[in-house]
Amino acid sequence: MSETAVEKQSFATYKKNNTIEEGDNVVMYLSKENMSIIRVKDGEYFNCKFGNYKHSDMIGLEYGTKLGSNTGRGFLFLLYPTPELWTLVLPHRTQILYIADISFVMNYLNLKPGMSMIESGTGSGSFSHSIARTLAPHGHLYSFEYHQERVNAAKKEFEEHGLSDLVTLRCRDVCKDGFDLENKVDAVFLDLPAPWEAVASAKKAFKQNKVGKICTFSPCIEQISRTVTALTEQGFVDIQMYECLIRFNEIRVIPMWTIDEAMEKQRAVEKKRKRAAPRVVRDDSNNNTQDEESSSGHINKSIKVEPSVDDSNQSSAAATPNSTTESEMEDSVSTTASTPVIGSETTASASEAEPRGRIEPKNVVVTRLPAEQRGHTSYLMFATFTPATQGPSLTETKAAAAAASSSSAPAK
Repeated sequence: MSETAVEKQSFATYKKNNTIEEGDNVVMYLSKENMSIIRVKDGEYFNCKFGNYKHSDMIGLEYGTKLGSNTGRGFLFLLYPTPELWTLVLPHRTQILYIADISFVMNYLNLKPGMSMIESGTGSGSFSHSIARTLAPHGHLYSFEYHQERVNAAKKEFEEHGLSDLVTLRCRDVCKDGFDLENKVDAVFLDLPAPWEAVASAKKAFKQNKVGKICTFSPCIEQISRTVTALTEQGFVDIQMYECLIRFNEIRVIPMWTIDEAMEKQRAVEKKRKRAAPRVVRDDSNNNTQDEESSSGHINKSIKVEPSVDDSNQSSAAATPNSTTESEMEDSVSTTASTPVIGSETTASASEAEPRGRIEPKNVVVTRLPAEQRGHTSYLMFATFTPATQGPSLTETKAAAAAASSSSAPAK
């Protein structure tokens, strides 16, 4: 009886059965800021703040399953590993490219399935995974790294992630020894300390009968300057530089007041402020003493400061004895409200102008940009390789053909 063949996992495509099997890689998603990747092995455990998870419990489940912990305190999601998720969970051996730069570079290099490409500076393999998936199933990536330990680690990851057929990894210092490729690739990406030293070799690696694209990733503007000079000398055209910045838009909901609503709201605020202002009350019994002290050069500060009370509060306080009935309270309130308080600027006419109900303006959704923009990693520079600029011009070709024909013609 034959057993069902196990489908090999690849970061370049999704599995058809979408089922977790032993030996598969699974991204353990707790939150956007808390993710990790494991290789499923029967008998092992994954531990986190919610408890532990048996690998054996994951086998047979579909990717995307929500799995609870043994303690019941929390849960996580079992996600299929993609190049985007790998960029977020990979072990950092060098500085890496993130999704913002990766998507920008791949778009400007015009990468498509079936193309061939050079990547110099494999590093942690973040960009390599995205390139391999884009070029699959018939394209190929030639990746170069000068550090042997990083080459060994990246080669192991490519094999475990099902990308070894799409990626050729070499340990080579391309700045000194070149790429050793001619008429092979459609695009080149250089993430090197001195990319200008590899431009001449990259020119030979391009398919000489097609238009190609080259990109350099450099943190310093001095590197950009020297690379531009090298590209110009080698005949590259359409040289452009870009910088990717991450900018977060803050979304806010604000009230949109009309002019009449804003003026009415302001009058209400001013009235409330005046009511809360303290009132100055002089004590008449101390007038004589003040005159005597002021004549003798001394000032007696006998001014009493009393907080202003709202008219409605005064009327309520005056109408709250125990023997007062409800009808008497209403009469007292109406009588007191119609009489202005000494020292207060509130009058009956002003109280009538007070808005009767709460004003509810229309809400408008707006965005607010931060004053400081962050996210700079490096400068991205692009250039175009065109076969027409690499060989002799049309005029030179015609002149050479004419010279050849005249020399071969028999003399009369």
